[in-house]
Amino acid sequence: MPSSDATSGDAPDATDATDATDATDDGQQRPESLLTVVIAFAANLLAAIAKTVASLISGSASMTAEAAHSWADTGNEVFLLVAERRGAKPRDTKHPLGYGRETYIWSMFAAFGLFTAGAVVSIWHGITQLGERGPAEDLLLNYVVLGIAFVLEGTSFVQAYRQAHGAATKRRVPVLRHVLQSSNPTLRAVFAEDAAALIGLVIAFLGVFLHQVTGLAVFDAIGSIAVGVLLGVVAIVLIERNRRFLVGEATSPELEDAVLSELLRRDEVERVTYLHLEFVGPSRVFLVAAVDLTGNEDEDHVAVRLRRVERSLEESQYIEEAVLTLSIPGDGSLAAQKGGEVPAIVRDGTVEDVASGGAGTLRTEG
Repeated sequence: MPSSDATSGDAPDATDATDATDATDDGQQRPESLLTVVIAFAANLLAAIAKTVASLISGSASMTAEAAHSWADTGNEVFLLVAERRGAKPRDTKHPLGYGRETYIWSMFAAFGLFTAGAVVSIWHGITQLGERGPAEDLLLNYVVLGIAFVLEGTSFVQAYRQAHGAATKRRVPVLRHVLQSSNPTLRAVFAEDAAALIGLVIAFLGVFLHQVTGLAVFDAIGSIAVGVLLGVVAIVLIERNRRFLVGEATSPELEDAVLSELLRRDEVERVTYLHLEFVGPSRVFLVAAVDLTGNEDEDHVAVRLRRVERSLEESQYIEEAVLTLSIPGDGSLAAQKGGEVPAIVRDGTVEDVASGGAGTLRTEG
């Protein structure tokens, strides 16, 4: 039967088992993301206070850069907490696709904060200290604070890594790849900021150490500049990832295959000629599909059947909205790459959190 056009929710969940898995995964993801942000906030706040005291006493440029870094991260966690809260609001008449994209907006604010309060301040302070001379002072305090900060930042990073590693293991991909592809901006931000913080601490240690050994303050200043450059690179990456999700990031081929297989397994659906999946928030997608239904019924019955399929799709924790319309006669049918089998990573609810960064075009049979 012909079809016209469709929009639909997004994650595979025709069976009760898959629904239960999706619901469990979605229910666990948000609390874990919130815990990750809270731990990062506490760690960064304590580190910022300690580094500030050390920088004021020692006058170290590298320590000042690290203090600016930690204060920037602390402020960023506030933005991420707001992102978690705002993005979780249910959809309403004014926002039919929900508030999920607000998560990316607040996460982008956090990235801008990292760039200005962290990168710019660190680079500027390092440049102003390039001409300074004199031996290093209060070195023991600097080393102690750097050690304490490493423990604090490391604790936060372990939590972010643990959250990312669990999903990456299910997908059988490297952790870094999953973090970059994930539709969860808070996980990506905390992971990137904490990783940068640990690298920054090593740079600061080298700057202070070389200043001590050589007596040249230029190494301390260079350390501050290097920390600033590191923060700038991380901020730009985070800004770009959030921008792509805001303008409409395509989902992964894994998810496309899973949704296509899910549609074709339904008794009502004979074939699918068009499928569009787009993230509208963390682990929330908007689905548009054109389908050909089985049988030959009048228009009223077809509309009822289409709406029934849409509602069943929208029961998924991952589908914000599903819209199906009839295919245009003569359009080629879409073929799932996996031959109609739903991959294991789909059944465990992991794939819904993955974006491909590509156009998401499906294959046709002819």
